[in-house]
Amino acid sequence: HLTPLFVEEPSMQTLTTRRRFLALTTAAAAGATIFDVPDILAAEDPYRGFPIGVQSFSLRKYNVVEAIRHIQGMGLHFVEFYSKHLNPAATDKQLAENRQLLERAKVSISAHGVNRFSKDEAANRKVFEFAKRAGIRNITANPLPDAFDSLDKLVAEYNIRIAIHNHGPGALYDKISDVTNAVKGHHPLVGACVDTGHFIRSKEDPVKAVHELGARVFGVHMKDEAKQEKQSHNVVIGSGHLDVLGLFKGLKKVGFPADGGLSLEYEANPDNPIDDMKQCLAVAREAIAKL
Repeated sequence: HLTPLFVEEPSMQTLTTRRRFLALTTAAAAGATIFDVPDILAAEDPYRGFPIGVQSFSLRKYNVVEAIRHIQGMGLHFVEFYSKHLNPAATDKQLAENRQLLERAKVSISAHGVNRFSKDEAANRKVFEFAKRAGIRNITANPLPDAFDSLDKLVAEYNIRIAIHNHGPGALYDKISDVTNAVKGHHPLVGACVDTGHFIRSKEDPVKAVHELGARVFGVHMKDEAKQEKQSHNVVIGSGHLDVLGLFKGLKKVGFPADGGLSLEYEANPDNPIDDMKQCLAVAREAIAKL
């Protein structure tokens, strides 16, 4: 399934891909929502401006070059890295190499995570410094309750979003109310990454989570589950309990940002997830076409 990386061909598909990439990144830089992308892309972009990428944990059995090759082969332009593929302790040289790799593949980093935060502001600052150096707008996070005073200061200083990730049954952010209560009264850049699969395992409705969190939804880990139970496994989206069309309707209604982290995450079949991930993307495109 390995697709050649960095192929430069003056084809219509390549030109369309470049236009989409430039339009989305320009819109993101301007602080736009996904619906401010130029209308010309409507007929060319199967995702209609939704900045769909991949949470690289889906590709954890691959090195970073192979992972980016697969993302490029799926026709996507965004990646949410986890620490194996981009470590927060990366040197400037490593970040420059990573940046060159992504630029050649026409892929941008939409987010990074999941990162832990506590009341230790010095440790928290190191993560924000890394995000700044790497050009990351969204930090997917699992903050302890004592972290929020520090995070309020850091998101304002760095203009970088924190997106609280719900981890499923028994975790700190299990229920929708756990996340809404956590962000209440905090800086507008403190928000949520709605992990649809974990909410399903927690017997919560991820679409309801999007509506309740509204403008604080900065990220999504898009996945589906076979069961609404703690012990479950990922399935192709739409074949389990996820209302895929409802999810995209909700993201449209709340004005999901063009530079948010909307990441397909597929944890099943780690040795060879590509075909299943492509099926997920086909379902997403079909749902978006119905909006």
